[in-house]
Amino acid sequence: MVSADFSVHSGAVFSEAIGNDRLDRLTDYPFTRLANLLADVTPRANVAPVMLSVGEPQHTPPALIDETLRAHTAGWGKYPPVGATPEFRAAVGDWLTRRYALPAGLLHADSSVLPVSGTREALFMLALLAVPPQKAGRQPAVLMPNPFYAPYEGAAVLAGAEPVFLSGTRETGFLPDLDALTPELLERTALFYLCTPANPQGAAASAAYLAKAIGLAREYGFVLAVDECYAEIYLDRPPVGALQVAAALPHGGTPWSNLLVFHSLSKRSSAAGLRSGFVAGDPVLLGRFSRLRSYANAGMPLPVVAASTALWRDEAHVEENRRLYRAKFAAAEAELQGRYGYYRPDGGFFLWLEVGDGEDAAKRLWADGALRVLPGAYLARNNPGEPNPGAAFIRVALVQDADTIAAACASIVRILG
Repeated sequence: MVSADFSVHSGAVFSEAIGNDRLDRLTDYPFTRLANLLADVTPRANVAPVMLSVGEPQHTPPALIDETLRAHTAGWGKYPPVGATPEFRAAVGDWLTRRYALPAGLLHADSSVLPVSGTREALFMLALLAVPPQKAGRQPAVLMPNPFYAPYEGAAVLAGAEPVFLSGTRETGFLPDLDALTPELLERTALFYLCTPANPQGAAASAAYLAKAIGLAREYGFVLAVDECYAEIYLDRPPVGALQVAAALPHGGTPWSNLLVFHSLSKRSSAAGLRSGFVAGDPVLLGRFSRLRSYANAGMPLPVVAASTALWRDEAHVEENRRLYRAKFAAAEAELQGRYGYYRPDGGFFLWLEVGDGEDAAKRLWADGALRVLPGAYLARNNPGEPNPGAAFIRVALVQDADTIAAACASIVRILG
């Protein structure tokens, strides 16, 4: 019989011996850091908290979701296939063709569309597909914008790659400077995450920028993953898409080689809880991705697939969604124009406000106004010899109604001056 003392001692030794120590190289998730920052800060009395830190849409989800789920209850009793249904893939293919003016028949939905249970897990899992043990005889690099979406870094580190943070500042148009990438770095690059419109800055890449990024991916043999999850929330004109650009480039085989794009219903349809999205692009990569997912992921439940299919075929709720966001940006602009470097983003629903010290501003706004915002430094990393590109900023998510946004922005001005 094993003694109690031995069990405890053995457990301690065993705990030290197991586990992937790469996980320890990651900092706390941004919202964990925010909770720690504000843990000892108490908002003044009788002020209702306003949560502007998390990009969780607050619009009422389309009634189409509930109606379709109720009509497909039999699907809850079936294991869902990794590839969802032909109807889902066709709806996505039709939407991509309409939205990005692709030539008819160019995108083959059965081979170039893969459904995923929200794009976060797909963006993370992509690194397991794309990162080899070595690239050009060295540790592979995974490029990402800086600031960035936290799963990009987590994916790179857990896959054994070196995350390389490409600062997006006002001087670079809030996107990574592609001209600054050296051949030495590109040769060992396995994967490049690019977000357009960018989170948090809202900058959309131009067609020329995307063409250059696609050209580099093909020249140096890496996967270009373009996260377009905010592409359907815009103020003036629809942002150009990577598939749209790739379709116009010379190509010998598939126009989508080395390219994957990611889309989600979380923002487009205010349906974050549906956990529904897709990856589209290079059919060879998607074939391998599908194989990987068959080992690691359950597919979307069939009622969710049916609801998603209906949402990708409907534009009315998306147009209403954009109208509501435009009203919120108008409310914010009325209060903030000319302050904190305010500008109208190309897409998305964030404000990226330059306040001098993002952490200090977040504490003051929570203490004096019960406004919860995210310090920009928590979305970025320090590169040697460079300041953290987010340190002077706060990210404000315009997810509340327009009146709440107007009052919150007026409070920002009152508190920060």
